Amino acid sequence: MKPLEMLLANAARSNRRIVLSEGADPRVIQAACAARDRQIARPILVGPEAAIRAGFAAAGLSAEGIVLHDPETSPLSDDLAALFHARRKHKGVTPEAARAAVNNAHVFAAALVASGQADGTIGGAVATTAEIVRTAIQVIGPKPGTPLVSSFFLMLFCAEQHAKKGAHIFADSGLVIDPDAEEMAIIARSAAESFRTLTAEVPRVAMLSFSTRGSAAHDSVSKVVQATALARAADPTLLIDGELQFDAAFVPDVAAAKAKDSPLGGNANVFVFPNLESGNIAYKIAQRLGGAVAIGPVLQGLAKPANDLSRGCSSEDILHMIAVTAAQADAACLAEPEPAL
Repeated sequence: MKPLEMLLANAARSNRRIVLSEGADPRVIQAACAARDRQIARPILVGPEAAIRAGFAAAGLSAEGIVLHDPETSPLSDDLAALFHARRKHKGVTPEAARAAVNNAHVFAAALVASGQADGTIGGAVATTAEIVRTAIQVIGPKPGTPLVSSFFLMLFCAEQHAKKGAHIFADSGLVIDPDAEEMAIIARSAAESFRTLTAEVPRVAMLSFSTRGSAAHDSVSKVVQATALARAADPTLLIDGELQFDAAFVPDVAAAKAKDSPLGGNANVFVFPNLESGNIAYKIAQRLGGAVAIGPVLQGLAKPANDLSRGCSSEDILHMIAVTAAQADAACLAEPEPAL
């Protein structure tokens, strides 16, 4: 089964409640209907109810089976405002300010997830990454024991022209601009966990550079070497190598020539970039020139799933993100401790 088909099939089995915070956007409405019709998730749309219903009517679609919440009128708003106040009062947020904040659809959606009334949230078809990420951190919060929220793109190489087919992760390609060695190591470990969650396969992590095994000397190369050592020390079971150029990480013949003792053998499936600039450029080249399907940016390191969309996304992109968010929700549920008896 192709990776994308597997994601969609697994999402259909999990039947998660996924809330989309830009409910009036035509792409979001299309994706919500597709998710409902294909039973990939139970969609929840947040936004002005009149505008959402007008969007359904304009598209000739039915809202049956899709939950709608208008933060201005929802009976849940007061309880969600109390939750927001409890989490932000240490920053000086008053009950009145919390109630006003929950009128923001992104805050309302994140609070639904934080309160357990939804399993994951998605936004960013209209809003900026900064707004989506800030809201997720403030309302949902980081995963315990994970000091850094980062992102990745799930890259699917399934077309006829792709010599090596399958799923890969590019991280960080959407959030952390210039990670230091410790942050790069955290990104590597988080990306490996994300890969295992989404594919059920063993992650093989390449720490990328313009140098392979000391072929160049520079502070940026040293950072990658140090990050690799830190990630390996933190998790000795992790299959990881670096510093590696992309070809030495991806092409077995090149790996044999440049890094013949690499445990990856040119078969990496998780690629960790030294900075956001390189990661963002790489995923767009792979998508636009290479024909890969790019799903993301997907956030990692949060207590519960909250994901960002590209503002140039299509309804199909949103549907794919719904499936990814459902998979993350399954993993988060499995990771929760058993309740005390």
